[in-house]
Amino acid sequence: MMVLNPMMFKIEKMLFAKDSTHQYTGGANMLSAIIVLAVMILPTVISVSTSSLKAVPDSLRAASLALGATREETIFKTVIPAAKSGILTGVVLGIGRALGEAMAINMVAGGAVNIPLPFNSVRTLTTQIVSEMGYASGTHRQVLFTVGLVLYILIMIVNLVLLKARKGGSRHGD
Repeated sequence: MMVLNPMMFKIEKMLFAKDSTHQYTGGANMLSAIIVLAVMILPTVISVSTSSLKAVPDSLRAASLALGATREETIFKTVIPAAKSGILTGVVLGIGRALGEAMAINMVAGGAVNIPLPFNSVRTLTTQIVSEMGYASGTHRQVLFTVGLVLYILIMIVNLVLLKARKGGSRHGD
């Protein structure tokens, strides 16, 4: 927040210097939130992906090389497809973490209810629930539970798509 938002504000001032209608965010915008989420999920994705790549048997690599494949062909046509399941698992874990993050994103994204454009302050679904559940009652509370249901359905769709991609790539003889 202390590094990224001022840097984004400088970029915002350069891009919108001649636009008199732009509402400046001080760098607290959707683009800042995207960058923070990308940095936050990278360790998870990299760690799980590295473990799955290391789990590919050396005999598979050796067999590919023995059949005349280059090192690059062995990596891209043998090792990565063999580790695809683990790599996609890392992506699922990373996306799950990103979708559930609330406080860090609220701080760098501005927390304002706006159209989600790169240089607008925005509020995520998770942040909406966290910010308002303490004082919500009646219909307002029901709407927040509905937002939670939408978030849950979104996470399930992402997981199902990645599960289908993982199963689709495990067929032999393609």
